[in-house]
Amino acid sequence: MFRDRVEAGKLLADALTFLKTKKDDVVVLAIPRGGVLVAKEVADSLGAPLDLVITRKIGAPGNPELAIGAVTQDGEVIADPELVDRLTVSDEYVKDESAKQVDEIRARMKRYRGDRAYPNLAGKTVVLVDDGVATGSTIRAAIKSVKRRNAAAVIVAVPVGPQETIEELSKIADRVVCLDTPKFFNAVGQFYREFDQVDDETVRETLRSVRTADR
Repeated sequence: MFRDRVEAGKLLADALTFLKTKKDDVVVLAIPRGGVLVAKEVADSLGAPLDLVITRKIGAPGNPELAIGAVTQDGEVIADPELVDRLTVSDEYVKDESAKQVDEIRARMKRYRGDRAYPNLAGKTVVLVDDGVATGSTIRAAIKSVKRRNAAAVIVAVPVGPQETIEELSKIADRVVCLDTPKFFNAVGQFYREFDQVDDETVRETLRSVRTADR
């Protein structure tokens, strides 16, 4: 049980000290909104720049919390074909929902980052940070997006997640650092004493308070 996202971030940073020897080649990317507060502690500890990677899940018809896939920051759709088939989701639905999520990604990037150029990730070790994972759909999309930008290595760093999800992520990331993989997992929030919603202004303030790749 973590007290809050700040404590989780500090503990996660302790598990990532092996990156301090190459901090000049490390970029920390947070998945907003909750992941930003965790990632700030990691970036501060490593002395690395902090920025965002935004992906959006594609919710199932009538059940938006159930992810049938996700959209990367670059607009690529990563669907779960088995789930799509089982729920008989039409191609048209996936296409329409994906377009909506691409628009939302662009709007959030503008809202959080303004007009700053996105960092060059080529040759960098990229640490993807969130406050936890459940199904892992959004972080899978983030991994794919970062790899397309020619990162030298992609490390997923999260405080908590179910064992099966962590194992799946380990197959597509270069390394996964997860502090806890509880046997009984319902939702990320159950492992935090304080798990308040992070608002947009907190994301903007956090980015203004840290080193970014362009400064």
